[in-house]
Amino acid sequence: MDKNYYEILEVDRNASPEIIEKAYKTLAKKYHPDLHDATHKKEAEETFKMINEAYEILSNPDQRSLYDQRLEDTIISQDKYDEMYEQNQVLKNKLNDLQQHMYNEHSSYQNEKQFGGTHQNSAHNFNEFSQDEQYQRKLEYEQHIKQARNQAYHDAYIQDLKNRGYKIRYKKSFSDYVKSLIALAIVIFILFIVFQLPFVKNYFIELYNTNSVFRVIGNIFINIFI
Repeated sequence: MDKNYYEILEVDRNASPEIIEKAYKTLAKKYHPDLHDATHKKEAEETFKMINEAYEILSNPDQRSLYDQRLEDTIISQDKYDEMYEQNQVLKNKLNDLQQHMYNEHSSYQNEKQFGGTHQNSAHNFNEFSQDEQYQRKLEYEQHIKQARNQAYHDAYIQDLKNRGYKIRYKKSFSDYVKSLIALAIVIFILFIVFQLPFVKNYFIELYNTNSVFRVIGNIFINIFI
């Protein structure tokens, strides 16, 4: 989804139909092609076309509802965004460390080469080792640069979606389901402990005996779990 009709009409996602209609009329008048000279007429036509397209969707309750659902399906959660941001920061720190390490090795090699003097053989051996190691470091550095660039592009794309009001829903992993089950088990355990308190237990027993609706619900749970 590369168009945000709310942004095109310059209204909030919760805007009422009256506000949407007013915004449409204002923008349609502003960007009507007949009101622009030849230099800006083509640009005005494209904008006018998008304004009409946006209004056609947002002015129709059914189409707007479907469009809003599409927006919801492309909005990323705050937790996922924060996790990606932290991962990106870690990667940037690793890149900085690697760059500093390569710089130090290069400086060490240049000093050895410059001041080797009477230790020509030693400098020669260092030269051979340094070239091989620097080649490996260069490959690692280029790989990290590529990963960082891809991550930066991805983060920028996610941020752009977030700024536009989009949401991205990720498929839950097995660990997510395990965490949910653990959380549910903890809640049930806490409720069980609370129910064992005398005043809580007596309250529910009295409610069961005096409230017919609660008695029906209670019998259903008793038949299921007992």
